[in-house]
Amino acid sequence: MTVEADPLSRLRQRTSEKWREYPDDVLPLFVAEMDYPLAPPIASALHAAIDRSDTGYIGPDRATQEAFAAFASRRWSWEVDPARARTTTDVGVVLVESLRMLIEPGDRVIVTPPVYPPFYDFIPEAGGVVEEVPLLQGGEDGAGWALDVAGLERAFAGGARVLLLCNPHNPLGLVHPRAELEAVAALAAHHGAWVVSDEVHAPLTHSDAAFTPFLSVSEEARQVGVAAHAASKAWNLAGLKCALFVAGSEEMAARVRALPIEVEVRTSHLGRIATTAAYSHGEEWLDGALRAIETNRQLLSVLLTDRLPRVLYREPHASYLAWLDFREQGWGDDPARRILEEARVALNPGTDFGREGAGFVRLNFACSPEVLTEAIDRIAAL
Repeated sequence: MTVEADPLSRLRQRTSEKWREYPDDVLPLFVAEMDYPLAPPIASALHAAIDRSDTGYIGPDRATQEAFAAFASRRWSWEVDPARARTTTDVGVVLVESLRMLIEPGDRVIVTPPVYPPFYDFIPEAGGVVEEVPLLQGGEDGAGWALDVAGLERAFAGGARVLLLCNPHNPLGLVHPRAELEAVAALAAHHGAWVVSDEVHAPLTHSDAAFTPFLSVSEEARQVGVAAHAASKAWNLAGLKCALFVAGSEEMAARVRALPIEVEVRTSHLGRIATTAAYSHGEEWLDGALRAIETNRQLLSVLLTDRLPRVLYREPHASYLAWLDFREQGWGDDPARRILEEARVALNPGTDFGREGAGFVRLNFACSPEVLTEAIDRIAAL
């Protein structure tokens, strides 16, 4: 199935954040929304719900959990017990409520910057204190980034209670190797700590990588971990509000089931319908979207090499977000500001992702090749 971005004239009719945050002369390549049309099976499921006026509260249906479990088995050879999964509104709620059930007020929670900015807000919302263990630059191939396993061990030994893991890692598109995840699970188990794994970008893993669910790597991971999943990023469903707690052990599942009933019943009924359709019937569309994303991933390399050779870029292995190093360009700690003001291209400032992001920007390339080319041309003209 071929998936192509909608034309700008149609995109500007959308009313979501991406298309309302800035004036029409700005190319919005910031927030993680894709420019592709909704997958037909999802649109059909939503239209059918509207046609039957099916817009009430969620009922005791477990179709979403079963659809996710079947998808996980097909996609990642990960066997999930649907009875150990529970829905809620979004991944942020999964993370905050998971932290609340695992920590006491004042406990330290590890993040691995540069990392998804809301992590810094979720932790205090849950009563915790942020402890940073930055990623190491280098990685397995000498060109990327990697978890600082030794740094995580020191943090756990020093009393940190939870690692808030980003897997795959946003903004880097880093797919953590199984061996590192196994090591993290062993460390958490040894120190009596926990791992909360945000895996919302997992379905967007590219064809040259293999996603490893944290809960699949070992029995220790299943005992110490809980994962957050949703169709929101892979199928562009953020506004429909449905996500999943996934537990790998009965003990953790019991903790999740003990959360207040309101955590679950605030799930959007339409979101659950759309999510079930995505996991059950949306893979052909997803594969088409991934082909478009990978084409743009390579196009961005070509454009930067040709027009902005001092900007460093390592192609991500998951999602549609590029982490661009503008430090050699000499545009200061926040090049996104100049790019917005002078080129009229909206990107995410790297500093939002932690101190390690100074001089970087995050660019969303889930758009048409024409829009991506125009954006880089505008920036190169500064």
